Amino acid sequence: MLTRRAAVQLLAAPVAAAALGGTPVQAADQVIKIGLDLSLTGADAESAARIKNGALMAFDEINAKHGIPGYRIEPLMLDDGTATAGQYDPAQAATNARKMVSDKDVVAAIGPMMSGAGKAMAPILSQGNLATITPSSTNPDITNPKFADQYKPAGKAIYFRTVTTDAFQGPNLASYFADKLQVKSVYVLDDSGAYGVGIADSFQKRAEEKGIKVLGRDRLDPKAADYTTILTKIKALNPDALYYGGVSQAGVKLAKQSYDILLKLIKGGGDGMYSAEMLSAAGFPAADGWYATIASPHTTEDKAADAWVRQYQAKYSMVPSDYAITAYDAALVIADAVKRLIADRKDITRDNVRDYIQTAKVKTLQGTVGFDANGDLQDRTISVFQIRKDVNYSADDMVHQYHYIGVAPQS
Repeated sequence: MLTRRAAVQLLAAPVAAAALGGTPVQAADQVIKIGLDLSLTGADAESAARIKNGALMAFDEINAKHGIPGYRIEPLMLDDGTATAGQYDPAQAATNARKMVSDKDVVAAIGPMMSGAGKAMAPILSQGNLATITPSSTNPDITNPKFADQYKPAGKAIYFRTVTTDAFQGPNLASYFADKLQVKSVYVLDDSGAYGVGIADSFQKRAEEKGIKVLGRDRLDPKAADYTTILTKIKALNPDALYYGGVSQAGVKLAKQSYDILLKLIKGGGDGMYSAEMLSAAGFPAADGWYATIASPHTTEDKAADAWVRQYQAKYSMVPSDYAITAYDAALVIADAVKRLIADRKDITRDNVRDYIQTAKVKTLQGTVGFDANGDLQDRTISVFQIRKDVNYSADDMVHQYHYIGVAPQS
């Protein structure tokens, strides 16, 4: 850990040299490590790359501008995806959490992407007193006080979010289906993962409350190749809509196969269907028409973010997603916590960084980021999109192929 005494000595060194008549020499910055855990292998790798780049862009900017006086951020990159799982792997996520906790130079982390990984990591991070900020993990159980003994056994909140949770994401799209699309019946699917089951449950509950008849519920095996039996059964029931809770491994195959069998249905999902993979792997025409939500404000088309989007594209040769921005903003929150510790002449320890993240009020691209006592983002905005092909842009351009509809009705 980095101590206040070390910081004072570091910052005083150039001044001392000048006082002795010598030329001030800029001492080398000390390193602050920030863990970065994402699903870089498997079905969500393209989305992970966009998120990774958002965080790295922030680190590069902070270091270039000496945004934390006397310190330089160094990321510890970790991949919780495995070829065996074909997507995120909870066992690998737990291993990554232990790696971060065991590295005493790591004072905070960004990630994970997926809630299944988050459920595996949170207890380990809690015991290691290491705060993390997830830019995309939305399962509410991890920060729900009811499950505190399971996910934060050491007591303090350590799992923070720059997105809201599926306690809002699933229900708000159900309200959109009922109020805006006039859906009267729906069939619900999930991919058996922590995120997929949770968001499908919350969607189904609100749909029923809104008077939408749920004609059935099935669970997809993400590794299975063929979903035609389930889709044919759904076709016979003739629902108005299909809702899928899950991520890309099953979602891409579902989009392709449902296009052939359920062409005319309204189809929607959560932020697992807001992905680069829907555009590149499912592609058009299969992806066309799908509704998707994200658990944050839509920022990539805000005028205030224009310069940032251009810089991102120039730097990484890809169009950012909104979750690239929530990752960028997560890095800003951690940097702000460290800067405030230095200003307050406090040691840069995990415990202090956690406490200062908890009290954050940081102006970011998505707005002011602050957290409640559980670590959840105070902004509950859910944004709704529909995939509609725009021939004027690249087929994998997330900004222009996901057409922003607006903020979902509040639950």
